[in-house]
Amino acid sequence: MHAGDTVRLVADPPVQIEPEVWVHLESGEPIGHLPAEIGRWLWPWLSGGGVAEARAVKVSGDDVPSWRRVLLEVSCRTA
Repeated sequence: MHAGDTVRLVADPPVQIEPEVWVHLESGEPIGHLPAEIGRWLWPWLSGGGVAEARAVKVSGDDVPSWRRVLLEVSCRTA
């Protein structure tokens, strides 16, 4: 994964107790989930029919903690 790559945001099904928004590579491979503070507002948006697009702004290596390795830019729009 490199800066500029687009990724897919996938909302958990509504049956989850605390649903999250997952980040997948274009190939479909999951790489993790968004932080809870973002997922709390983005999950209802996606589940309600909103569209969110994301791209990697910065991708760091193994010398950075896993939760800080990828910086994403997320854009929301109505369908």
